[in-house]
Amino acid sequence: MTPIRAVLYDFDGTLADSTELIMRCYRHTMTTHLGECPPDEEWLSGFGTPLADQIARFARTPGETRAMLDTYRDHQDSLLESVLQPYPGAEEVLAELERRGVPLAIVTSRLQRATLRGLDICGLSRHFEVIITPEDVRNAKPDPEPVLLALERLGVPPAEALFVGDSPHDIAAGRAAGIRTAGVLWGPFPRKTLEDAGADFLLARQDEVLGLLG
Repeated sequence: MTPIRAVLYDFDGTLADSTELIMRCYRHTMTTHLGECPPDEEWLSGFGTPLADQIARFARTPGETRAMLDTYRDHQDSLLESVLQPYPGAEEVLAELERRGVPLAIVTSRLQRATLRGLDICGLSRHFEVIITPEDVRNAKPDPEPVLLALERLGVPPAEALFVGDSPHDIAAGRAAGIRTAGVLWGPFPRKTLEDAGADFLLARQDEVLGLLG
C-alpha cells in the first residue's frame, strides 16, 4: 500500500471540541425563530455539512433562512472564545506531523472567517497554509471537490493522503476523492456510524494518526 505522506483534517469535532458550541447555537436559533427547538438528533445528522444547508432544512422561507443564519452566527461569535477549545493532544500531534515534514490541510464546512478565528482561538493556525472552506468550491462535503482541491494545493495525489474527520460526510467526501479516511471516535458520531460510512481507520486518540504514517 502506498505510504501516507499528507494529512487533511476536518476542523469541528476533529481538532476542535465544538459540539457544545454548535448545539447551543442551534437551540438558541431554533427557539428564537420557531418558538421551540426540534430534537438535537435532527441537527446532529447534518454535522459536517455547510451551516446554510442545515438551517434551510428548518426554515420556512428563504428570508427566514437568512435571518436564522444571522442569529446563529451572532450567537456563535458571542460564545466562541469562551466555549471553543482544541481537543487534548491536537496541537502536539500537528506539531509532530509538521516536524516530520508532513503536508497538512484543513477541509471544513465552516466558512473562512469563522475557520480562521477558530484556528486562532485553538492555537492551531500556524500548522496550516492550505485551508479549504465552502467558499472555495461549488460543492461542499460530502462532495469530493473540497478534498480534491486541498490535494491539488498540497501537490499530493489521493493515494498518498489521509483525510481525518468526525462525520460520515467527511468519510463520504474522502472516499469519493479516492483518499484513505480515518474516523475519529471523540466527536459526536458513534463508532457504528463511521464504520457504516466506510472509514478505513477508526481513531481513539489524536496521536494514533502518527501510527498510520510510514
